[in-house]
Amino acid sequence: MTVLLEIEHLSKSYPGVKANDDISFTIQEGEIHALLGENGAGKSTLVKMIYGLVKPDEGAMTLSGAAYAPAKPSVARGSGVSMVFQHFSLFEALTVAENITLGMDDAPNRKELSEKIREVSQNYGLPLDPDRMIGDMSVGERQRVEIIRCLLQNPRLLIMDEPTSVLTPQEVDVLFGTLRKLSADGVAILYISHKLDEILALCDHATILRMGKVVDTCTPKEETAKSLAEMMIGGELEIHAATEFNPGAEALLVAGLDLPSRDPFGTSLKDLTFTLRKGEILGIGGVAGNGQDEVLAVLSGEEKVAADMIRLGAAPIGDTGPNQRREMGLLSAPEERLGHAAAPMMSLVQNALLTGKIRKSLAPRGVVNYRKTAEFAQEIISGFDVRTPGVHVAAKALSGGNLQKFVIGREVLQDPEVLVVNQPTWGVDAAAAASIRQALRQLAAKGAAVIVISQDLDELMEMSDTFAVLSEGRLSKPQPAKGLTIEEIGLMMGGDLEGAAHA
Repeated sequence: MTVLLEIEHLSKSYPGVKANDDISFTIQEGEIHALLGENGAGKSTLVKMIYGLVKPDEGAMTLSGAAYAPAKPSVARGSGVSMVFQHFSLFEALTVAENITLGMDDAPNRKELSEKIREVSQNYGLPLDPDRMIGDMSVGERQRVEIIRCLLQNPRLLIMDEPTSVLTPQEVDVLFGTLRKLSADGVAILYISHKLDEILALCDHATILRMGKVVDTCTPKEETAKSLAEMMIGGELEIHAATEFNPGAEALLVAGLDLPSRDPFGTSLKDLTFTLRKGEILGIGGVAGNGQDEVLAVLSGEEKVAADMIRLGAAPIGDTGPNQRREMGLLSAPEERLGHAAAPMMSLVQNALLTGKIRKSLAPRGVVNYRKTAEFAQEIISGFDVRTPGVHVAAKALSGGNLQKFVIGREVLQDPEVLVVNQPTWGVDAAAAASIRQALRQLAAKGAAVIVISQDLDELMEMSDTFAVLSEGRLSKPQPAKGLTIEEIGLMMGGDLEGAAHA
């Protein structure tokens, strides 16, 4: 195989941290190369340098034997390097073709572009209608748009960041087929994912980063998920045994809940009905965009409904706000950590105060007890292994995974009666994900009721006592998680809510 990209001694520092330290490795033509590492290991900084978003302090790159130092992404794309980001950059009120036009440096006329979209999307098994509105598409279909936009520019290297986090199992299979076809056509793929089973199934080689350095390389097909995780963390991965499910009294009752969406591209909730008991973990699966954010909003109190539609124990709370619900013991952690769960410009101390003020008594008689608040922030950092120089660091300075650990830890340490979390381990490395899942299990074992909303089916099957699927704003009847297959759940996520009912 011929070397496509060679990275030699790349380093990049920011104030107080060396994000990349003397990194060297190669990517071959047609190779699917995994980039692995814990949160904060330096993966994001490295791919940003490859894609021209960040300039390295030291080192050099060569692409097909020629010096390669992109000053901006358009230069990278012109050299044959494209990237599909974890967060989509699409305008919902525009069509597929209009969005693709905006992302191309030299777009052809609309008729020619539409023909190319149809041709390329069919060739790679990702069919798209160029005239369809983005707002009418599923998240999996939107990802197709991002991929096809890259493929229309004939990339030699395609960087993919957590590409399967919002896909059903069936959509993952389609994506993997596309990536293998690209590989067979000579396109190299740099693949970033925390789902180690995917790495084992898909990737030819892997480079492992830890604390900004390359610490190992391997052939994934010769490894296990456990061995890959242990390379990443530099030690043995602790596996926690599942606790026995002993449900208690009713903790949360939702009956006939309807919530029209305020967002024209949002999802209205329709007749949500379920009962959650103390000590129970209810897993709610579903493809993103089927009402997950709306469920979090209505259970947290950000959106209000008729009082009797939601009961916390015997108390009707549907018409109460977030602060009242927190005081009563219903806490939540939304999916969007930076901006919704945490204020980016505020310090970790201030972010600890935002939701901990009531239950941790951090502001008696309206006066903030700064010492006690700082101690609470430090308790979160220590208890959930949040990698940060200290409590005074701004939330935006943390890596996504470390901020996620802080957000989940902040809620768990307030001893909720009911905790609702959306995507608790999204973008979090294997060791941190195991730690968060264990914390939620321990919380349930102490008698709390927990709702976990996630697109990670392996996570839901590992954690859940009962399971339901959210599709187009409707929730399937919760049923025991034990015995459900991934295939059955995939069908339910596709809209067949009764297809896997076996209880």
